[in-house]
Amino acid sequence: MMETITVRKDEDPRLSGVLVCVVQATVEAIGPSPAALVTLLDELVARRSVEDYPPEALKNAVRDALRLGGFKPAGRQKPSSEYLAQAARDGRFPSINGPVDCNNYLSLDTGLPISMLDADELGSEVLVRVAGAGESYVFNGSGQEMDLSGLFCVCRADGTPLGNPVKDSMAGKIKDGSRRLAGYIYGTPALYTPTSLFAVGERFAALLRDYCGAKAEVAVVV
Repeated sequence: MMETITVRKDEDPRLSGVLVCVVQATVEAIGPSPAALVTLLDELVARRSVEDYPPEALKNAVRDALRLGGFKPAGRQKPSSEYLAQAARDGRFPSINGPVDCNNYLSLDTGLPISMLDADELGSEVLVRVAGAGESYVFNGSGQEMDLSGLFCVCRADGTPLGNPVKDSMAGKIKDGSRRLAGYIYGTPALYTPTSLFAVGERFAALLRDYCGAKAEVAVVV
C-alpha cells in the first residue's frame, strides 16, 4: 500500500485558475526506457516535428495560468510543454529514463507541462503556492538558478519549492536511487475539469505501470 500524498493549495485566490493532478508511483529501479516506449515516443515526436504545436488556444490557456501570480512565461521561461514541442521540431528531443520519458510523452501528447519529482524529497504533505519576489532554486547541474517570482510551485510542507511548470529543481528531480515518484500535471479550469484532468492522470499512471513496472495511481486533483 503506497503512502498517499496529500496536496493543498495555499489560501491564495490566484490559484483558483490552476488545477494540479498528482500521480504517485513506486519503482524497483530507475532504468532506461524499454523498446516499446522508445517506439511510442519516437512516433509521437515524428508527428510533432512537423506540427505547430501546441495550438494557439492551448498554449495561451497554459501561459495564462502561469501568469496568475505575475510570472512572465516566455523565452527561456516558457512552459516545459512548449520546450518539448520545440525540441521535437528541432530534432533534439531528450531521452532520459523510463519515468521521465513517460512524463515527456504525456506532456508532448497533451500540451500540458508536467513535473516528475522524487516523492521522498517532497514528503507526503505537499503545498502549491505562488513564489514570492526573490525566490529561486538551482535547476541544472551547472548550478544555474531560476527566478521563481510570481510562479506557482510545488513545495514541501514548509514552503520550500521543488518543482513548477517551467523547470524543476535539481533537489526535486528523480535520481538513480529514487524509488518513490510523484508526477504533477499542471492544468487550468479553462481547459479541464477536475474529472477530465483526473483522466489524464490515469493515463500517466498507466504509462508508468506499462513501461516502468511501477505501482502507480492517481492521488488527487486540487
